[in-house]
Amino acid sequence: MCQKLSAREPFLCRVGELAVLDIAWNTHAARIQNRIDALAAISDEKGMVMRTFLSEATLRANQVVAGWMREAGLATSEDRVGNLLGQSPADPGDSIFLLGSHLDTVRNAGRFDGPLGVLLAIEAADILRSANVILPFALAVAGFSDEEGVRFQNAYIGSKAFCGLLTLKDLAIPDRDGVTLREVVERLSGPAFVLPGPTFAPGRLAGYLEVHMEQGPVLENEGFAVGVVTAVAGQLRCRLTWTGKASHAGTTPAPLRRDALAGAAEFIRDVEKASEQFGGLVATVGRLAIQPNISNVVPAFVTHTLDVRHQSDSVLNEACGWLERRAGEIARARRLDFTWEILQATPAKECDAALSRRLLGVVETVTGSTRLLPSGAGHDAAILAPLFPVAMLFVRCRDGLSHHPDEFVSLEDIGVALQVTVEFLRSWELI
Repeated sequence: MCQKLSAREPFLCRVGELAVLDIAWNTHAARIQNRIDALAAISDEKGMVMRTFLSEATLRANQVVAGWMREAGLATSEDRVGNLLGQSPADPGDSIFLLGSHLDTVRNAGRFDGPLGVLLAIEAADILRSANVILPFALAVAGFSDEEGVRFQNAYIGSKAFCGLLTLKDLAIPDRDGVTLREVVERLSGPAFVLPGPTFAPGRLAGYLEVHMEQGPVLENEGFAVGVVTAVAGQLRCRLTWTGKASHAGTTPAPLRRDALAGAAEFIRDVEKASEQFGGLVATVGRLAIQPNISNVVPAFVTHTLDVRHQSDSVLNEACGWLERRAGEIARARRLDFTWEILQATPAKECDAALSRRLLGVVETVTGSTRLLPSGAGHDAAILAPLFPVAMLFVRCRDGLSHHPDEFVSLEDIGVALQVTVEFLRSWELI
Protein backbone atom coordinates (compact mmCIF):
# COMPACT_ATOMS: atom_id res chain seq x y z
CA MET A 1 0.00 0.00 0.00
CA CYS A 2 1.40 3.40 -1.04
CA GLN A 3 0.52 6.62 0.68
CA LYS A 4 1.45 10.27 0.82
CA LEU A 5 2.92 10.72 4.28
CA SER A 6 2.53 14.49 4.19
CA ALA A 7 2.16 17.24 1.64
CA ARG A 8 5.85 18.11 1.95
CA GLU A 9 7.34 14.61 1.93
CA PRO A 10 8.17 12.49 -1.13
CA PHE A 11 5.76 9.79 -2.22
CA LEU A 12 6.63 6.60 -0.33
CA CYS A 13 5.83 2.88 -0.40
CA ARG A 14 6.29 0.52 2.57
CA VAL A 15 8.39 -2.60 1.98
CA GLY A 16 9.04 -4.46 5.24
CA GLU A 17 10.35 -1.96 7.78
CA LEU A 18 11.85 0.41 5.17
CA ALA A 19 9.86 3.19 3.51
CA VAL A 20 11.11 3.24 -0.07
CA LEU A 21 10.69 5.89 -2.72
CA ASP A 22 7.93 5.06 -5.20
CA ILE A 23 9.88 5.49 -8.43
CA ALA A 24 9.65 4.01 -11.90
CA TRP A 25 13.03 2.33 -11.53
CA ASN A 26 13.10 0.93 -15.05
CA THR A 27 12.64 4.43 -16.47
CA HIS A 28 15.76 5.56 -14.65
CA ALA A 29 17.49 2.30 -15.59
CA ALA A 30 16.72 3.06 -19.24
CA ARG A 31 18.51 6.39 -18.93
CA ILE A 32 21.52 4.60 -17.42
CA GLN A 33 21.41 2.09 -20.29
CA ASN A 34 21.23 4.86 -22.90
CA ARG A 35 24.20 6.61 -21.35
CA ILE A 36 26.17 3.34 -21.25
CA ASP A 37 25.47 2.93 -24.97
CA ALA A 38 26.53 6.52 -25.68
CA LEU A 39 29.75 6.04 -23.76
CA ALA A 40 30.51 2.82 -25.63
CA ALA A 41 30.65 4.84 -28.86
CA ILE A 42 33.65 6.76 -27.49
CA SER A 43 36.65 4.56 -28.19
CA ASP A 44 40.35 4.62 -29.01
CA GLU A 45 39.72 2.25 -31.92
CA LYS A 46 36.80 2.08 -34.35
CA GLY A 47 34.62 -0.99 -34.25
CA MET A 48 35.29 -1.83 -30.59
CA VAL A 49 35.10 -0.41 -27.08
CA MET A 50 38.53 0.65 -25.85
CA ARG A 51 39.55 3.50 -23.54
CA THR A 52 42.98 3.46 -21.94
CA PHE A 53 44.81 5.72 -19.51
CA LEU A 54 44.67 9.40 -20.57
CA SER A 55 43.89 8.51 -24.19
CA GLU A 56 41.90 10.89 -26.37
CA ALA A 57 38.81 8.70 -25.98
CA THR A 58 39.17 8.59 -22.19
CA LEU A 59 39.39 12.36 -21.95
CA ARG A 60 36.41 12.78 -24.26
CA ALA A 61 34.42 10.30 -22.18
CA ASN A 62 35.24 12.32 -19.06
CA GLN A 63 33.79 15.42 -20.70
CA VAL A 64 30.56 13.62 -21.52
CA VAL A 65 30.20 12.05 -18.08
CA ALA A 66 31.02 15.38 -16.41
CA GLY A 67 28.05 16.88 -18.26
CA TRP A 68 25.76 14.18 -16.84
CA MET A 69 27.17 14.82 -13.37
CA ARG A 70 26.36 18.51 -13.63
CA GLU A 71 22.82 17.68 -14.76
CA ALA A 72 22.48 15.72 -11.51
CA GLY A 73 23.56 18.76 -9.47
CA LEU A 74 27.13 17.64 -8.90
CA ALA A 75 30.06 20.04 -9.18
CA THR A 76 32.82 18.44 -11.26
CA SER A 77 36.60 18.36 -11.19
CA GLU A 78 39.34 16.31 -12.86
CA ASP A 79 42.79 15.63 -11.48
CA ARG A 80 46.04 15.32 -13.44
CA VAL A 81 45.77 11.57 -13.85
CA GLY A 82 42.28 11.83 -15.33
CA ASN A 83 40.11 10.91 -12.33
CA LEU A 84 36.70 12.53 -12.70
CA LEU A 85 34.85 13.60 -9.56
CA GLY A 86 31.33 14.94 -9.11
CA GLN A 87 30.26 16.22 -5.69
CA SER A 88 27.06 17.52 -4.15
CA PRO A 89 27.23 20.81 -2.22
CA ALA A 90 29.20 20.48 1.01
CA ASP A 91 30.82 22.67 3.63
CA PRO A 92 34.57 22.12 4.14
CA GLY A 93 34.11 19.95 7.22
CA ASP A 94 31.18 17.88 5.99
CA SER A 95 31.47 14.12 5.81
CA ILE A 96 31.30 12.65 2.30
CA PHE A 97 30.07 9.29 1.05
CA LEU A 98 31.71 8.16 -2.18
CA LEU A 99 30.22 6.08 -4.98
CA GLY A 100 31.66 5.14 -8.34
CA SER A 101 33.82 2.83 -10.41
CA HIS A 102 36.13 3.18 -13.41
CA LEU A 103 35.66 4.60 -16.92
CA ASP A 104 38.61 2.90 -18.66
CA THR A 105 38.25 -0.46 -20.43
CA VAL A 106 40.24 -3.37 -21.75
CA ARG A 107 40.78 -3.70 -25.49
CA ASN A 108 37.67 -4.85 -27.39
CA ALA A 109 35.70 -4.56 -24.17
CA GLY A 110 32.07 -4.76 -23.24
CA ARG A 111 30.21 -1.62 -22.31
CA PHE A 112 29.11 -2.35 -18.72
CA ASP A 113 32.37 -3.16 -16.90
CA GLY A 114 33.14 0.03 -14.97
CA PRO A 115 30.75 2.57 -16.52
CA LEU A 116 27.69 0.83 -15.03
CA GLY A 117 28.86 1.75 -11.53
CA VAL A 118 29.65 5.37 -12.42
CA LEU A 119 26.45 6.10 -14.33
CA LEU A 120 24.24 4.31 -11.82
CA ALA A 121 25.81 6.40 -9.04
CA ILE A 122 25.06 9.61 -10.94
CA GLU A 123 21.44 8.53 -11.38
CA ALA A 124 21.14 7.68 -7.69
CA ALA A 125 22.47 11.10 -6.72
CA ASP A 126 19.99 12.75 -9.08
CA ILE A 127 17.06 10.76 -7.65
CA LEU A 128 17.95 11.68 -4.07
CA ARG A 129 18.36 15.35 -4.98
CA SER A 130 15.03 15.43 -6.82
CA ALA A 131 13.28 13.74 -3.87
CA ASN A 132 14.77 16.26 -1.42
CA VAL A 133 16.26 13.46 0.66
CA ILE A 134 18.46 14.84 3.44
CA LEU A 135 21.50 12.72 4.28
CA PRO A 136 24.08 13.21 7.04
CA PHE A 137 26.81 13.47 4.43
CA ALA A 138 27.43 14.92 1.00
CA LEU A 139 27.65 12.58 -1.98
CA ALA A 140 30.55 12.25 -4.38
CA VAL A 141 30.78 10.14 -7.53
CA ALA A 142 34.18 9.04 -8.86
CA GLY A 143 34.99 7.91 -12.38
CA PHE A 144 38.48 6.46 -11.94
CA SER A 145 40.78 6.83 -14.93
CA ASP A 146 42.62 3.50 -14.88
CA GLU A 147 41.50 0.35 -13.13
CA GLU A 148 42.25 -2.18 -15.88
CA GLY A 149 45.98 -1.45 -16.20
CA VAL A 150 45.99 -1.97 -19.98
CA ARG A 151 48.48 0.71 -20.97
CA PHE A 152 51.11 0.12 -18.27
CA GLN A 153 50.24 -3.43 -17.17
CA ASN A 154 49.80 -1.94 -13.72
CA ALA A 155 46.21 -1.56 -12.56
CA TYR A 156 44.54 1.00 -10.28
CA ILE A 157 46.51 4.07 -11.36
CA GLY A 158 43.36 6.16 -10.90
CA SER A 159 42.33 4.98 -7.44
CA LYS A 160 45.92 4.87 -6.20
CA ALA A 161 46.36 8.52 -7.17
CA PHE A 162 42.98 9.37 -5.59
CA CYS A 163 44.18 7.86 -2.32
CA GLY A 164 47.66 9.42 -2.48
CA LEU A 165 49.28 6.00 -3.00
CA LEU A 166 51.12 6.52 -6.30
CA THR A 167 54.88 6.04 -5.98
CA LEU A 168 57.96 7.15 -7.88
CA LYS A 169 58.28 3.54 -9.04
CA ASP A 170 54.80 3.78 -10.56
CA LEU A 171 55.74 6.97 -12.42
CA ALA A 172 58.75 5.23 -13.99
CA ILE A 173 56.77 2.35 -15.52
CA PRO A 174 56.90 2.47 -19.36
CA ASP A 175 54.12 1.56 -21.78
CA ARG A 176 54.83 -0.64 -24.81
CA ASP A 177 56.24 2.40 -26.66
CA GLY A 178 58.68 3.14 -23.86
CA VAL A 179 56.80 6.23 -22.62
CA THR A 180 56.67 6.40 -18.83
CA LEU A 181 53.62 7.18 -16.76
CA ARG A 182 55.21 10.45 -15.68
CA GLU A 183 55.85 11.44 -19.30
CA VAL A 184 52.26 10.65 -20.29
CA VAL A 185 50.89 12.85 -17.49
CA GLU A 186 53.31 15.70 -18.17
CA ARG A 187 52.68 15.68 -21.92
CA LEU A 188 49.01 16.21 -21.23
CA SER A 189 48.93 18.61 -18.29
CA GLY A 190 52.33 20.23 -18.17
CA PRO A 191 55.70 19.58 -16.48
CA ALA A 192 56.66 19.11 -12.86
CA PHE A 193 54.14 16.43 -11.94
CA VAL A 194 54.49 15.65 -8.25
CA LEU A 195 53.02 12.67 -6.50
CA PRO A 196 49.51 13.66 -5.40
CA GLY A 197 48.25 13.44 -1.86
CA PRO A 198 44.83 12.00 -1.06
CA THR A 199 41.90 13.77 -2.71
CA PHE A 200 40.07 14.03 0.62
CA ALA A 201 41.57 14.59 4.05
CA PRO A 202 41.88 11.49 6.25
CA GLY A 203 38.63 10.74 8.06
CA ARG A 204 36.42 12.83 5.78
CA LEU A 205 35.13 9.95 3.65
CA ALA A 206 32.41 8.03 5.51
CA GLY A 207 32.55 5.13 3.08
CA TYR A 208 32.53 3.92 -0.50
CA LEU A 209 30.00 1.85 -2.44
CA GLU A 210 30.95 0.36 -5.79
CA VAL A 211 28.27 -1.19 -7.99
CA HIS A 212 29.74 -3.51 -10.60
CA MET A 213 28.60 -6.24 -12.92
CA GLU A 214 29.53 -9.60 -11.43
CA GLN A 215 31.83 -10.69 -14.31
CA GLY A 216 31.00 -14.26 -13.40
CA PRO A 217 28.12 -16.77 -13.55
CA VAL A 218 27.12 -17.27 -9.90
CA LEU A 219 24.20 -14.83 -9.62
CA GLU A 220 22.69 -15.89 -12.93
CA ASN A 221 23.04 -19.60 -12.17
CA GLU A 222 21.40 -19.19 -8.76
CA GLY A 223 18.68 -16.75 -9.84
CA PHE A 224 19.76 -13.61 -7.96
CA ALA A 225 19.65 -10.14 -9.53
CA VAL A 226 22.28 -8.72 -7.16
CA GLY A 227 24.70 -9.92 -4.51
CA VAL A 228 26.86 -8.37 -1.80
CA VAL A 229 30.62 -8.82 -2.15
CA THR A 230 32.54 -10.17 0.84
CA ALA A 231 36.12 -9.68 -0.39
CA VAL A 232 38.22 -8.86 -3.44
CA ALA A 233 40.84 -11.44 -4.43
CA GLY A 234 44.54 -10.76 -4.18
CA GLN A 235 46.35 -10.39 -7.49
CA LEU A 236 49.90 -10.66 -8.80
CA ARG A 237 50.84 -9.42 -12.28
CA CYS A 238 54.23 -10.36 -13.70
CA ARG A 239 56.22 -10.04 -16.90
CA LEU A 240 58.36 -13.05 -17.82
CA THR A 241 61.14 -12.95 -20.40
CA TRP A 242 62.78 -16.05 -21.90
CA THR A 243 66.02 -15.61 -23.85
CA GLY A 244 67.40 -18.35 -26.09
CA LYS A 245 69.19 -18.19 -29.43
CA ALA A 246 67.82 -17.68 -32.93
CA SER A 247 68.88 -20.38 -35.37
CA HIS A 248 67.80 -21.94 -38.65
CA ALA A 249 64.63 -24.01 -38.32
CA GLY A 250 65.78 -26.56 -40.89
CA THR A 251 69.40 -27.10 -39.91
CA THR A 252 69.49 -26.87 -36.10
CA PRO A 253 69.02 -30.32 -34.49
CA ALA A 254 66.44 -30.46 -31.69
CA PRO A 255 68.98 -31.25 -28.89
CA LEU A 256 71.07 -28.20 -29.84
CA ARG A 257 68.27 -25.69 -29.89
CA ARG A 258 67.76 -22.96 -27.31
CA ASP A 259 64.10 -22.35 -28.14
CA ALA A 260 62.66 -19.55 -26.01
CA LEU A 261 59.11 -20.28 -27.13
CA ALA A 262 59.34 -23.95 -26.20
CA GLY A 263 60.44 -22.92 -22.71
CA ALA A 264 57.58 -20.44 -22.38
CA ALA A 265 55.11 -23.04 -23.65
CA GLU A 266 56.23 -25.59 -21.06
CA PHE A 267 55.83 -22.97 -18.35
CA ILE A 268 52.34 -22.00 -19.57
CA ARG A 269 51.30 -25.63 -19.18
CA ASP A 270 52.49 -25.40 -15.57
CA VAL A 271 50.29 -22.30 -15.14
CA GLU A 272 47.33 -24.57 -15.88
CA LYS A 273 48.66 -27.13 -13.41
CA ALA A 274 48.90 -24.45 -10.71
CA SER A 275 45.16 -23.81 -10.99
CA GLU A 276 44.60 -27.53 -10.39
CA GLN A 277 47.14 -27.83 -7.58
CA PHE A 278 46.08 -24.79 -5.54
CA GLY A 279 42.34 -24.87 -4.93
CA GLY A 280 40.53 -21.66 -5.89
CA LEU A 281 43.51 -20.26 -7.81
CA VAL A 282 43.09 -18.70 -11.25
CA ALA A 283 46.20 -18.02 -13.33
CA THR A 284 46.36 -16.62 -16.84
CA VAL A 285 48.92 -15.88 -19.55
CA GLY A 286 47.07 -13.34 -21.64
CA ARG A 287 49.70 -11.54 -23.70
CA LEU A 288 52.73 -12.97 -25.51
CA ALA A 289 55.37 -11.48 -27.83
CA ILE A 290 57.88 -13.50 -29.85
CA GLN A 291 61.11 -12.47 -31.60
CA PRO A 292 62.13 -12.70 -34.34
CA ASN A 293 58.62 -14.07 -35.04
CA ILE A 294 59.61 -15.68 -38.35
CA SER A 295 58.27 -19.05 -39.48
CA ASN A 296 61.66 -20.61 -40.30
CA VAL A 297 63.69 -19.30 -37.33
CA VAL A 298 63.88 -20.81 -33.84
CA PRO A 299 62.48 -18.14 -31.46
CA ALA A 300 65.19 -16.28 -29.55
CA PHE A 301 63.08 -14.12 -27.21
CA VAL A 302 59.63 -14.50 -25.67
CA THR A 303 57.97 -12.07 -23.30
CA HIS A 304 54.60 -12.79 -21.73
CA THR A 305 52.37 -11.72 -18.90
CA LEU A 306 51.24 -13.75 -15.92
CA ASP A 307 48.13 -12.89 -13.87
CA VAL A 308 47.55 -14.92 -10.68
CA ARG A 309 44.62 -14.44 -8.25
CA HIS A 310 43.27 -16.01 -5.06
CA GLN A 311 41.06 -15.01 -2.12
CA SER A 312 43.86 -16.00 0.30
CA ASP A 313 47.15 -14.12 0.20
CA SER A 314 48.99 -17.10 1.69
CA VAL A 315 47.78 -19.44 -1.07
CA LEU A 316 48.53 -16.79 -3.69
CA ASN A 317 52.09 -16.37 -2.43
CA GLU A 318 52.63 -20.13 -2.23
CA ALA A 319 51.40 -20.63 -5.79
CA CYS A 320 53.51 -17.79 -7.16
CA GLY A 321 56.59 -19.17 -5.43
CA TRP A 322 55.95 -22.57 -6.98
CA LEU A 323 55.50 -21.01 -10.45
CA GLU A 324 58.69 -18.97 -10.16
CA ARG A 325 60.67 -22.06 -9.14
CA ARG A 326 59.23 -24.03 -12.07
CA ALA A 327 60.19 -21.25 -14.46
CA GLY A 328 63.77 -21.39 -13.19
CA GLU A 329 63.91 -25.17 -13.56
CA ILE A 330 62.60 -24.99 -17.13
CA ALA A 331 65.12 -22.29 -18.04
CA ARG A 332 68.05 -24.30 -16.69
CA ALA A 333 66.96 -27.49 -18.41
CA ARG A 334 66.58 -25.74 -21.76
CA ARG A 335 69.72 -23.55 -21.40
CA LEU A 336 67.66 -20.35 -21.47
CA ASP A 337 68.10 -17.08 -19.63
CA PHE A 338 65.04 -16.06 -17.70
CA THR A 339 63.66 -13.01 -15.82
CA TRP A 340 60.61 -12.71 -13.58
CA GLU A 341 59.46 -9.11 -13.06
CA ILE A 342 56.61 -8.23 -10.71
CA LEU A 343 54.48 -5.44 -12.19
CA GLN A 344 51.75 -5.34 -9.57
CA ALA A 345 51.03 -7.06 -6.27
CA THR A 346 47.65 -6.31 -4.67
CA PRO A 347 46.74 -8.15 -1.46
CA ALA A 348 43.25 -9.56 -0.95
CA LYS A 349 40.88 -7.11 0.72
CA GLU A 350 37.77 -7.79 2.78
CA CYS A 351 34.82 -5.45 2.43
CA ASP A 352 33.74 -3.60 5.58
CA ALA A 353 31.52 -5.85 7.71
CA ALA A 354 29.21 -3.14 9.06
CA LEU A 355 28.72 -1.43 5.72
CA SER A 356 28.11 -4.77 4.01
CA ARG A 357 25.53 -5.80 6.61
CA ARG A 358 23.65 -2.56 5.99
CA LEU A 359 23.80 -3.19 2.23
CA LEU A 360 22.70 -6.80 2.69
CA GLY A 361 19.68 -5.68 4.71
CA VAL A 362 18.60 -3.31 1.94
CA VAL A 363 19.07 -6.04 -0.68
CA GLU A 364 16.78 -8.31 1.33
CA THR A 365 14.16 -5.58 1.68
CA VAL A 366 14.19 -4.75 -2.03
CA THR A 367 14.53 -8.25 -3.51
CA GLY A 368 13.32 -10.58 -0.77
CA SER A 369 16.56 -12.58 -0.82
CA THR A 370 20.29 -12.23 -0.20
CA ARG A 371 23.50 -13.65 -1.65
CA LEU A 372 27.04 -13.11 -0.39
CA LEU A 373 29.93 -13.86 -2.74
CA PRO A 374 33.62 -13.02 -3.19
CA SER A 375 35.10 -11.27 -6.21
CA GLY A 376 37.80 -12.95 -8.24
CA ALA A 377 38.19 -9.79 -10.31
CA GLY A 378 40.08 -6.75 -9.07
CA HIS A 379 38.24 -3.52 -8.28
CA ASP A 380 39.09 0.01 -7.18
CA ALA A 381 37.41 -0.88 -3.87
CA ALA A 382 40.47 -3.00 -3.06
CA ILE A 383 42.69 0.10 -3.12
CA LEU A 384 40.27 2.20 -1.07
CA ALA A 385 39.51 -0.49 1.52
CA PRO A 386 42.54 0.08 3.81
CA LEU A 387 41.66 3.77 4.18
CA PHE A 388 37.90 3.81 4.87
CA PRO A 389 34.91 1.43 4.85
CA VAL A 390 33.96 -0.03 1.46
CA ALA A 391 31.11 -2.19 0.23
CA MET A 392 30.39 -3.66 -3.19
CA LEU A 393 27.19 -4.68 -4.94
CA PHE A 394 27.43 -7.17 -7.79
CA VAL A 395 24.82 -7.16 -10.55
CA ARG A 396 23.91 -10.28 -12.52
CA CYS A 397 25.32 -10.49 -16.07
CA ARG A 398 24.40 -12.77 -18.94
CA ASP A 399 26.43 -16.01 -19.16
CA GLY A 400 28.87 -14.56 -16.63
CA LEU A 401 30.61 -12.90 -19.58
CA SER A 402 32.94 -9.91 -19.14
CA HIS A 403 35.93 -8.32 -20.89
CA HIS A 404 34.07 -9.25 -24.06
CA PRO A 405 31.89 -7.26 -26.50
CA ASP A 406 28.88 -9.43 -25.63
CA GLU A 407 28.80 -8.66 -21.91
CA PHE A 408 25.25 -7.70 -20.92
CA VAL A 409 23.23 -6.56 -17.91
CA SER A 410 19.45 -6.44 -18.27
CA LEU A 411 17.41 -3.28 -17.82
CA GLU A 412 15.49 -4.92 -14.98
CA ASP A 413 18.66 -5.81 -13.08
CA ILE A 414 20.02 -2.29 -13.54
CA GLY A 415 16.75 -1.08 -12.02
CA VAL A 416 17.12 -3.41 -9.02
CA ALA A 417 20.72 -2.29 -8.44
CA LEU A 418 19.67 1.36 -8.69
CA GLN A 419 16.86 0.86 -6.17
CA VAL A 420 19.21 -0.93 -3.77
CA THR A 421 21.76 1.89 -4.09
CA VAL A 422 19.21 4.64 -3.47
CA GLU A 423 17.68 2.85 -0.48
CA PHE A 424 21.12 2.00 0.90
CA LEU A 425 21.95 5.69 0.96
CA ARG A 426 18.52 6.56 2.34
CA SER A 427 19.07 4.17 5.22
CA TRP A 428 21.02 7.09 6.70
CA GLU A 429 18.27 9.61 5.93
CA LEU A 430 17.85 12.35 8.53
CA ILE A 431 14.28 12.53 9.79
